[in-house]
Amino acid sequence: MSDTTTGLPAPHTPGVTSVTDTTRSGPIGGGFRPEIEGLRAVAVLLVAVYHIWFGRVSGGVDVFLLLTGFLITGSLVRAVERDGRVRFGAFWARLARRLVPPVAVVLVATMVAMYVWLPRSRWADLLAEIRAAALYHENWTLAHNAVDYLAREAAASPLQHFWSLSIQGQFYLLWPLLVTAGAVLASRVRWPLRRAVLVLSTVVFAVSLAYSVHITDRDQAWAYFDTGARLWELALGAILALVITELRLPARLRVFLGWFGLVALVSCGVLLQVSTLFPGYVALWPTGAALLVIVAGATGSRYGVDRLLTWSPLMAVGRLSYGLYLWHWPLLVCYLEVTGRSTATVAGGLVILVGSFALAWITHRVVEGGVERFTRPAVRRTPGWSVTVAAVFLVPVLAVTHVWSERLEEERDRRVQELAAPESYPGARVVADPDLLSVLPRVPVRPDPADAQRDLSSHHEEGCHVNLGSEELVVCDRGPADAEHTLALVGASRTAHWYPAVERVAAEHGWRLVSFTKSGCPFALAPATRDGGPFPECEVWKDKALAELEELNPDAVLLSSTRAFTHEEVIQEGYTELWWHLNDLGIDVIGLRDLPRLPYRGAECLEATDAAECTSPASLSQQEVDPATLVEDVPPNVTLLDLTEHVCPAGDCDAVVGNVLVYWDHSHITATYADTLTPVVEDALVEATGW
Repeated sequence: MSDTTTGLPAPHTPGVTSVTDTTRSGPIGGGFRPEIEGLRAVAVLLVAVYHIWFGRVSGGVDVFLLLTGFLITGSLVRAVERDGRVRFGAFWARLARRLVPPVAVVLVATMVAMYVWLPRSRWADLLAEIRAAALYHENWTLAHNAVDYLAREAAASPLQHFWSLSIQGQFYLLWPLLVTAGAVLASRVRWPLRRAVLVLSTVVFAVSLAYSVHITDRDQAWAYFDTGARLWELALGAILALVITELRLPARLRVFLGWFGLVALVSCGVLLQVSTLFPGYVALWPTGAALLVIVAGATGSRYGVDRLLTWSPLMAVGRLSYGLYLWHWPLLVCYLEVTGRSTATVAGGLVILVGSFALAWITHRVVEGGVERFTRPAVRRTPGWSVTVAAVFLVPVLAVTHVWSERLEEERDRRVQELAAPESYPGARVVADPDLLSVLPRVPVRPDPADAQRDLSSHHEEGCHVNLGSEELVVCDRGPADAEHTLALVGASRTAHWYPAVERVAAEHGWRLVSFTKSGCPFALAPATRDGGPFPECEVWKDKALAELEELNPDAVLLSSTRAFTHEEVIQEGYTELWWHLNDLGIDVIGLRDLPRLPYRGAECLEATDAAECTSPASLSQQEVDPATLVEDVPPNVTLLDLTEHVCPAGDCDAVVGNVLVYWDHSHITATYADTLTPVVEDALVEATGW
């Protein structure tokens, strides 16, 4: 789970972002709420500071989601009370006019920064994310990446912070419909409008919170970006908007609640690991804290928290919070990419923060202010004009990303179609035959670093390998059904990356090859874990895998015999128990030692520097002796193989071997390099099986 995610405030617009009675704390009655502007400032400063200097999240996103529900509900209810209905076209067009221009400017700037500073290997994915951010579904892109093991090792995206804007955009589409449904309900059962909307908001709150608790416990990485798991936070703000005018609290109590809420909000990121716990019931901490500050309202006391929140510098930050949020994250990602750091220095962080403020001020004055001045005449306040303004900013972004993506795809197709002569790209063959090095031509590395992440075997392309969140067992069957010998390849992704060589060997010898693998799921009898917690999807998958093997009864199973982590190599708990179980079934086991992990991403390192600089010793993540050979109770059906020397010759894991890119990320070899391992894998499998 990334620790770089956060929420997004909406731009300041009178009548929507800060409206309520200044003494009774609620948006329904109208009036400007200056302390809400200060609360937004506190939230965005927490977001920026935690990101820049601490590399974690603060809970500020939850404040913005609560405020969105609070303020938008008040605006919509007042519209129905005034006009008798929600004017959907005008509402959505007005939002598009305010929200889209600053977003488009930031997205264009991000594309420029991407071209200048970020590796080409990331361009295709980032262009897809830019489109997702522009069309308000970036949260779902990130949710899918969060459960895609092969995407989780990617560096932080400069678009990652757009996930919360996407959730807000989806809320803007949904909530007018809910308020309209409330108006219909009110007319049918003769309720006041606010009571009907309150009932519906409460139902949404309860259902979403229950779902959030469930999905956070089951799959927190997915839940973090799931609109359904976040909707309760917006609904809580809606409930507050509808009931707050009925509250009658003593001034002293409101003073206490205000300060208690602010302290709770500021301490949330310090005391909780937000990125790994939210958004379940734990997210009631920051939302509840913000709720208390809003309930406290304008206390009229010299000791009230509103005295701080209405301090003019803080309110100025609140007015810039939209732009500040939009700019700080791309600046931080580019800074980290250029410096190679994981967090900013004190001085570097100050530069990022000052730069974010400067860009936010320019965006506020030039972009937001320019659009406001352009549409000030009454003739330009119509929904049609608002949509046109939004389109003028949005369409070029979508057009550029589309054309650029098409160009990248064409370039990739040309590279794939290039005829790579075996003598030009021997890959692992130079390890077995060093004489090839003397005649090795100087040609571009293949796969090109820009293509490396997509350099996958047919096993992946045909869906035989399933991601973290899947329980499905996808069995791929190659070779004659009546083959004399059947080999099964089973395990996690670091077993699956051997598939190209294994497939070619099986085809050459007429074996039947059956494969099924799952990301992050070691094939062992011990309970699996994911991010330190239970991994139920893996348990279900393993049960299905064992049942499939019992029914298939292959001659042998090829699987991993060790697990290499960043700084150690171990025998996975439950490995030997599985081997004994397969022994009882009469199935031979070929245990393949896990390959070393790298301290760098193979493709990105090669883009950033010379290939000679992209190397690391295998000993960083491998023991001197294969741990599997030291196990005393290895059953007689097990044959252990160690092919590390052919991937990391002489104990060094180089980015390029024989003109072929070896690793595309920290821990997975490219399909192209795996294919060059075919002669080595053939010798090893024939010797191990005797077939």
